[in-house]
Amino acid sequence: MRTALTLILFAAAMLVPAKHALHIYQQNSYINSRYLEWIRENAVLRLKAGIIPIAIALAAAVLDLALPALAVLAVYAFVQERKASYRKPLVYTARVKRQIAAECILAALLCLVLLRMPRFLPLMSLFVPWALIVPMGWVTSPVEHAVQQGFLNEAKDILNDRKDLIRIGITGSYGKTSTKNVVQAVLSQKYYSLMTPASYNTPMGITRTIREQMKPIHKVFVCEMGADKPGDISELMEFVHPTIGVVTSIGPQHLATFGSQEKITYEKMRMVEELPPDGTAVLNYDNEIIRNCTVQNPVKIISYGIHYDGADYTAQEIRYSADGTDFTIVHGEERIPVHTPLLGELNILNILCGAAVGRLLDVDWNAIQRGIRSMKQVEHRLERKTIGRLRFIDDAFNANPSGAEMALEVLSLMPGRRWIVTPGMIELGERQKEINRTFGTQMKDRCDEVILVGRIQTEPVLQGLQESGFDPAHIRTVDGIEEAFSILFREAVPEDTILLENDLPDAFNH
Repeated sequence: MRTALTLILFAAAMLVPAKHALHIYQQNSYINSRYLEWIRENAVLRLKAGIIPIAIALAAAVLDLALPALAVLAVYAFVQERKASYRKPLVYTARVKRQIAAECILAALLCLVLLRMPRFLPLMSLFVPWALIVPMGWVTSPVEHAVQQGFLNEAKDILNDRKDLIRIGITGSYGKTSTKNVVQAVLSQKYYSLMTPASYNTPMGITRTIREQMKPIHKVFVCEMGADKPGDISELMEFVHPTIGVVTSIGPQHLATFGSQEKITYEKMRMVEELPPDGTAVLNYDNEIIRNCTVQNPVKIISYGIHYDGADYTAQEIRYSADGTDFTIVHGEERIPVHTPLLGELNILNILCGAAVGRLLDVDWNAIQRGIRSMKQVEHRLERKTIGRLRFIDDAFNANPSGAEMALEVLSLMPGRRWIVTPGMIELGERQKEINRTFGTQMKDRCDEVILVGRIQTEPVLQGLQESGFDPAHIRTVDGIEEAFSILFREAVPEDTILLENDLPDAFNH
């Protein structure tokens, strides 16, 4: 009876830590090396956050009070979990359910060993769930590979049956999703067009789109292609076989996994180099790295840009307002006025790209104007919204250095007091501190009030603010987004504008 009770309490005490570990594993894309790197970088913070449970577990080990300690730990964990809120909660996909099953089996086997030293069970209940993730990944890896390969082969068969399908690949360090939405808005004026939804840009995200959404009526497939390690773009090119390839930008995004800017550049430009010889590359020539790349593939190249004079498609007479943006697309001798509800120079670039792809596929200018005018704002990308009578510009999705500076430029043109709420930027490798410090210096004269979210994460941003001479009386650092919104709702007024720049997933939020 005592053994059964011990097992039950041990399982109850492990439940919440196991969920947290699996949540972090999911946010690190189920990659063991990334998960272990997160553990290494956040070990001290996790220990500080768990100081009370650790103290209870240590006391139980000294006093040999395993059962009551396990009960207390289980209750404490459940109470804390009920209070917690997650920006991106754990999603119980079929894969996660398989991993839970594997973890339960591993935990049960481990329990049989740990029962011989019961006084340490409370301590083990806190750390074992985190340690089990890696062996769980090893156990489930063959199964996951087989499942994924089956789905992938099915998607390839669907594509192989569609010889007439126009396929457009879009990649870049940033701007992929926004550009994809513009291209879709333009092409849908003439074609039945399917695009990968949200930020579906991995083999399995693309596979799911093809299997669940592609119909014989679709004539165009607009496919976002992401890469956070070498070889990713080549894998997706071999899968989708686009004839039109768009590269929106190349910059220091995912430096932590690529290791160098040169490797990022090489990988992104695979989009161009692996097009068929009769294909077309559509390139952002405002991006110096792209402009300076020597393309070996004899494909047709169409360029777009705002600041590069020699671009095939460019923008003039740009005017921002609270209603959006007005400007003129210039292509050769053609001058086409357009209006969009979108804000920011980055969105103008995206629209130029959409116009270039549209004209390549014979969409007339009236239809292009109509598509641009009717575009919906892309969620969390310079999205204008009102929350509790306050005016926000929501740019919370994956801030990058160029996009963040453009967002600040948009904010600088807005009326009233200008606020920014940000946790800084992540996944920038060795340059992360430098880039965040620069981000801090760029806020000077572009915003009036700064709220930094996360005391450790935002230290370089704060350093940049201080170096620029930003008034410290107008800088606040808070522990979480809830505290930031509390300040906003207490101090901001409807005439103000508030920029939400980046929103770290829970795995990085500290």
